[in-house]
Amino acid sequence: MPDDSLTISPDLSSLRIRRDEDPPGGAPGRARGVWIAALVVLALGATGWFLIARPGQSLTVRTATVNSTGGGSASSAGITANGYVVARTRASVSAKILGRLAALNVHEGSVLRQGDILATIEDADYRAQVAAAHAAEATIVVQITQARRDLKRAEQLRQSQLNAEIDLEGAQTRLETFTAQLGSAQTQIADASLENTRVRAPFNGTVLRKDAEVGEIVAPSGAGGGLTRTAIVTMADLGTLEVEVDVNEAYIAQIHGGQGASITLDAYPDTSFHGRVRQVVPTADRQKATVQVKVSILDHDPRILPEMGAKVLFENEALGAVHVATRRVLVPANAVVQNGSGAHVWVIENDRVSSRVVELGATREDQIEVRGGLEGGESVVLEPPSGLKNGARVRVASR
Repeated sequence: MPDDSLTISPDLSSLRIRRDEDPPGGAPGRARGVWIAALVVLALGATGWFLIARPGQSLTVRTATVNSTGGGSASSAGITANGYVVARTRASVSAKILGRLAALNVHEGSVLRQGDILATIEDADYRAQVAAAHAAEATIVVQITQARRDLKRAEQLRQSQLNAEIDLEGAQTRLETFTAQLGSAQTQIADASLENTRVRAPFNGTVLRKDAEVGEIVAPSGAGGGLTRTAIVTMADLGTLEVEVDVNEAYIAQIHGGQGASITLDAYPDTSFHGRVRQVVPTADRQKATVQVKVSILDHDPRILPEMGAKVLFENEALGAVHVATRRVLVPANAVVQNGSGAHVWVIENDRVSSRVVELGATREDQIEVRGGLEGGESVVLEPPSGLKNGARVRVASR
């Protein structure tokens, strides 16, 4: 029988979870975290308001509007095409013989008449050849003289029956042999003529480029190699200048020989020249789907030079040719920033600036032509500050 005095009943009434008490140090830590988060939010809001919302912090700049002139479509007046000025009569002049260039009598821009000597080749060897040929010719002439005497004597002896028939035939053969040798010697003199050392202009024209200098080895065209020059100068007849353009094959049926045209050069966009279609080349370029058209320039002007860019407006025979000015975009010179990487301007959009790379053309007083990067109508910053960055907010200064 168990002893009741040894049985102990534990008192569990004191074991309770007290939910009304926080862990030691819990309240101060949580409060401190709340205050830190609130301060961060307030700081971020104040920074954003300071940088964005406050208009007083915007950078004040002066602006100008990009101008555009000319332009338009030529569809109502005629077909337009772009090309280049070329000379119909053009040649790379080379020597007839291989040799070292001894003298060059022309420079770029020299005007020549047909037959003028523009260069000479060293001729010492050829002079020696000519002298030797003349000496050989003189020797053969003496031999021919003697052969004629021998033939005459042989004929007289034959009449007197003092020699054989073979002796007469031998004298005749020697004379004919020396006569043939004389012809060969005279041919050698012609082949070694000093005229081949003189390079002459093949036609009336102007020297466009020097392709060789004194002291260089020159050779006939197609015989060069290594450091040998095959051309001495390049010349052209500037009276035969014309414009070669590529016309879309969809419109080639509207162009024919003798058709009038208006020509505008890229170098002189405000001036037009009269032209006429000289030839429609009877083949097309399958890759570009174009046909080449050659337009003669009727207005001879010294400003027109080979390789200039040109725009041709072919006359619409129903309406006549109407000149359409080339569209140009002009920007103030003090809005352009140039550095080692090129040129750019600062364009304003929605009160913010962005850098725009531009391709510059000619300068006209305080304006610069822009050939790429701007379309016209944009607002650009004048005299932009050095610290300006993409996306910066700006405010236009009051005038």
